[in-house]
Amino acid sequence: MKFRVRLLLAGLMVAASCFGASAAELNFTPVKGSGIYAVGEKAGWTVTAVPGATAHPVYTYSVRSNGAVEIGKGTLDLSKGSGEISATLDHPGMIYVTIDRAPQPGPAPAEAAKINTTLKAVVAKKDPALKPIFAKYPDLCLISEPCAAPAKPAYLPPIQAHAAIVGAAVAPTKIQVSAPPPADFDAFWAAKLAELAKVPMKAALTEIPAPMPGVKLYKVVLDSLNSHVQGYLAVPIKNGPYPAMIQYQWAGVYALIPWNCANRAAAGWLCLNVSSHDMPPDQATGTPANYPEIGNSNRETSYFLNMYLRDTRALDWLRSLPEWNKKTLVVTGTSMGGHQSLVTAGLNPGKVTAVVVNEPSGADTQAALNGRLPAYPNWPVSNPAVAETARYFDTANFAAKITAPTLAAVGFIDTVCPPASVLSAVNQIAVPHEIIPMTESEHNNYTPDKQAAFQLRSEEVFAILLHGGTYVPDETVAKGK
Repeated sequence: MKFRVRLLLAGLMVAASCFGASAAELNFTPVKGSGIYAVGEKAGWTVTAVPGATAHPVYTYSVRSNGAVEIGKGTLDLSKGSGEISATLDHPGMIYVTIDRAPQPGPAPAEAAKINTTLKAVVAKKDPALKPIFAKYPDLCLISEPCAAPAKPAYLPPIQAHAAIVGAAVAPTKIQVSAPPPADFDAFWAAKLAELAKVPMKAALTEIPAPMPGVKLYKVVLDSLNSHVQGYLAVPIKNGPYPAMIQYQWAGVYALIPWNCANRAAAGWLCLNVSSHDMPPDQATGTPANYPEIGNSNRETSYFLNMYLRDTRALDWLRSLPEWNKKTLVVTGTSMGGHQSLVTAGLNPGKVTAVVVNEPSGADTQAALNGRLPAYPNWPVSNPAVAETARYFDTANFAAKITAPTLAAVGFIDTVCPPASVLSAVNQIAVPHEIIPMTESEHNNYTPDKQAAFQLRSEEVFAILLHGGTYVPDETVAKGK
């Protein structure tokens, strides 16, 4: 592929952004406020220092296609005014730019040690009480550097590890998945659903205290194929029937929060919050933290097989309840919760009336083999057996079968669920769907303050559905307008 990058320095060059560790350091003004460009169109930012802020003198930056392939880099001098970073892609994709503070020249280690020793002597002469302290701590450094390199955390998410990150999309609705589904994808899942259907649900409900008035709350256990669905069911006390909502959970092993569904039930929803694991919802341990790795080289043993089947079992059970109004059922979730929502809607066409997801994981499992940053659960696809197995669980292969209107939010600088991966799945949805571009958002837990566009629009959609309306997606972005 041909990449063309122009890095234009027009004075005081780039520095950080409005959403990194240097949030007050620099401003980025995109060429297009939407952050969305056509193939071959210059995408970029004008960069200025925030008035009154102390900006770093020199920055370095790297421009990457789809978060992986470097297509440009440079050094940015903040001493000369304002500057511009720009890039042009000749294909649909995402532009991802990291900005870092360049190391500043300083004294050599030997010279720094001499300065530090002299400085200690001067300070101790003025305040003799410091002399025994300096003797006790001979490595104490009175100058900022380079007495010793500061200890670095073992890991920092990119949004914290860099001075700033900015992102843009090029023809985002044309981004496609890296590999097609397996030839027997449909047959495999049809067989698994048939096996699941033979397992009686055997629902067991235990009422527990609700965290708010007007709601009944239950712990739920359902039999599934080779495992159990576990979670919380919240039911409004007022007369039903009610529209229904299923909340699927983000990644990790943790106890569920009863308030999440109880709050929805207080508003009038019949709400089921499903654990991603066969684990009591009030329990925070019991599943290995490395669960995505379990059985990942075989479709019959993959941890995600039983997870996906539990998600469908939860859907079928909720649809069987007399409290449901038989009209509205929305599946929703963030990250791995969005991942499970897309899968459930795709496995059960016609059973879901709306899908609302935020930065869903699980798509484009072959990304790392095709020059793209991979998404959680980061299947190690350098192993051919893992790569082949992953294709059976790729959310993009389920998204093509979704029949419900869908709302999906995309973080343009997300490194957990990279935007190209999310779009590769969402772009498979054949029915009307709505894309919420969050141009300044990393993953939701890293930049919660940049999630407003999703939060506001999703609540609008929930309100429409709660009151008996029909959700009609705004397809402005999805249709490339």
